[in-house]
Amino acid sequence: MEKRVEIVEVSPRDGLQNEPGVVATENKLELIDRALRAGVRRIEVASFVHPKLVPQMADAEAVCAALPNGQQAVFVALVLNRKGLDRALATGRVSEIGCVAVASDRFGRENQRQSVDQSIEMCIQLIAAANSAGLRAQATISVAFGCPFEGEIPLDRVVEIAAELARAGAREIALADTIGVAVPTQVEESFAAVGDAIGDVPLRAHFHNTRNTGFANAHAALNAGVRILDASIGGIGGCPFAPRATGNIATEDLLFMLERMGWETGLDLEETIRAAGWLGTVLNRPVPGMLSRAGTFPL
Repeated sequence: MEKRVEIVEVSPRDGLQNEPGVVATENKLELIDRALRAGVRRIEVASFVHPKLVPQMADAEAVCAALPNGQQAVFVALVLNRKGLDRALATGRVSEIGCVAVASDRFGRENQRQSVDQSIEMCIQLIAAANSAGLRAQATISVAFGCPFEGEIPLDRVVEIAAELARAGAREIALADTIGVAVPTQVEESFAAVGDAIGDVPLRAHFHNTRNTGFANAHAALNAGVRILDASIGGIGGCPFAPRATGNIATEDLLFMLERMGWETGLDLEETIRAAGWLGTVLNRPVPGMLSRAGTFPL
């Protein structure tokens, strides 16, 4: 099997949405530009959600309006309802939308004001509308490995949700460890079961390193056949509506691990490390990722 992994860079959206302050639009665009210079070709650039709920994403239209032209890159927007999709479509700059189905009723109410069933139905509607508009539509199942309010999530429920999303026409389905509680054995079992249920629909993995298992889980996902991984420059991020849900796995740290293991990503590690260092200056603190401090190897 070809050892190539696609990295989806999520720092401009999932990374910055959990910051205590609002990052300036020009700095978001610089972050996107630095990701492009590092070779990233799929970037989650914004979410079209209510600005009162996620003020860090209030400039979504401004970010999209200033995205660079002529790039061979896919710009992804997160949308949670039809109004968000209409806003994304109106920019004319988004080529892919992501929607979210929750695996926990309590988390769904806290995060999206929706139950599990309501979030699935909303995803089905968004996928159909996006596909009709000529956009690629993918879906993420949040808290697929554990919920901060309900605890363990039955795997059968995750498989059932994934099957419904696949039948609705989702081009890709991600399992998200939203609060960073998954372990490698659970990751392998979950992706194997979901893969059996959805056939040829590609799978993506989204891990948080809250409990220091994110990189082990990324390796487990690869073992389960996943070839698309989300990551965030600097390891920033989290979920504003989940207690103590800290950052994503750091893109630069993931690249170091993958390259040393013989996986191809098409990304420039040194450029990504520089981007993480720059991001720390913007945030006025060291980023969680390790390589911006430790450096790569050989030295």
